[in-house]
Amino acid sequence: MRGAWRCAAVGFTVLWWWAAARLLLDPDAGALEGAVAAGAWGLSVLPVHCLPKARAEGALAAGRWRRAWRAGRGGDPA
Repeated sequence: MRGAWRCAAVGFTVLWWWAAARLLLDPDAGALEGAVAAGAWGLSVLPVHCLPKARAEGALAAGRWRRAWRAGRGGDPA
C-alpha cells in the first residue's frame, strides 16, 4: 500500500511540474495547464495537520483573550 501512495505522489508531482513548465516555456499553454498548476498549489496550502481545538496539545480555553482584556482594563491606566 505504501508503494502505491508513493507512486501516486510521484505521478502527481511529475504532472504538476509538466504543467508549470508548459506555462512558463510554451506560449500555447492554456487552461488545462493552468488548472493543474493552480489546483496542485491549492492542495499544498490545505491545513492537513489541523486538529479540533479541544484535542490540540496546548490549546487555549475559549474566551481566554476576553478574560485577559477585561482583567487588564481594571488596573492602573498609566
